[in-house]
Amino acid sequence: MKQIISVPNAPKGGPYSHAVRSGNLLYTSGQIPIDAATGKLVAGDVTTEVRQVFANLKVVLNAAGIDLENVIKTTAFLTDLDDFAAVNAVYAEMFPVNPPARSCFQVSALPLGARVEIEAIAAFDSAAG
Repeated sequence: MKQIISVPNAPKGGPYSHAVRSGNLLYTSGQIPIDAATGKLVAGDVTTEVRQVFANLKVVLNAAGIDLENVIKTTAFLTDLDDFAAVNAVYAEMFPVNPPARSCFQVSALPLGARVEIEAIAAFDSAAG
């Protein structure tokens, strides 16, 4: 059985759910660096974009009652692998210990011209769930 997680204060740009819970796992939709207040991409370098992506992921995870500590796997999509080091630097800040597994791919384009998109899979602790 699946439970749809809809987050009124998170960006959404299409016919998809912010996240779906199935059993003990939460699957988030990919987040791009949209400022939910404006509906537009944040201005700035790729580091600024990655920080906004993680802010958006946190909002979605929090709506489900969990946080970044529960993330077990991420997939990152970059339009330029030359941004890999900058993404890694922010990623290390977000996951200072026991980081989740991760895949990272270069793609030809992302919605609205974003440079980065990240999706996550998180696990609920038995106490959270």
